[in-house]
Amino acid sequence: MALNLIGFPNQSLPLSIMEAILKGGADKAAEAGVTVAGGHSITDNAPKYGLVVTGFIDPRKMITKRGAKPGDALILTKPLGIGVITTGIDRKLVNGDIIKRVTDVMVTLNRRASEIMREVGVTACTDVTGFGLLGHLREILLSSGVGARVAASQVPVFPEVVELIQAGAVAGGLHNNYRYLRDVVDWDQALSKEMRLILCDPQTSGGLLMAVSTKHKARLLAALQEDLNVPAAMEIGEIVEGPGVVRVES
Repeated sequence: MALNLIGFPNQSLPLSIMEAILKGGADKAAEAGVTVAGGHSITDNAPKYGLVVTGFIDPRKMITKRGAKPGDALILTKPLGIGVITTGIDRKLVNGDIIKRVTDVMVTLNRRASEIMREVGVTACTDVTGFGLLGHLREILLSSGVGARVAASQVPVFPEVVELIQAGAVAGGLHNNYRYLRDVVDWDQALSKEMRLILCDPQTSGGLLMAVSTKHKARLLAALQEDLNVPAAMEIGEIVEGPGVVRVES
């Protein structure tokens, strides 16, 4: 069950926009099998929308951040750069084509990826959202007592993101993530500043980051890559020894 939470400038924007926002939320909730049972609204200077969700889960079926083991592969299911692109949208630096492409990715639920993940079996998982890829990866590492090696060249990224970073589409949250992570990540010196920022980019409706054993890796990748509801399915690195240590290679 979910409740809508919305802030809306009803004196400067037509209510039809709020109606469209709420309809979009209801449609996605229905797609996820969630009932929206009402909500709360306030007048605000800028549109803000979200859902608060409550429910039950069987603890025996939970896939957590704890459980990754050395040798596991790291799989990512959506391209990075959403935060940079949405900042570019806000600053009027992008065109309609990229807006459509990034929106299509953001409105794609992680439902199919999670169903496939549970069918095949993984050792750990997290979503990639506000802390960026490396921030959420580090949560897995600290919870599991392991380290990781990330191959930056294998990470899926929207192609326009580097140019947008160079144009200044970098929000405060990205700077904060990078400042926090830059001294706890072992960076390849050949890695560009843009790519370092991309790996720290906060994602809105980002993908899943999974750790999977070598035994199940091929089956997981094949199933994810064959499913049209999974925007990307790339092996981006592996779990290694060394609690909390992240090595990023170019």
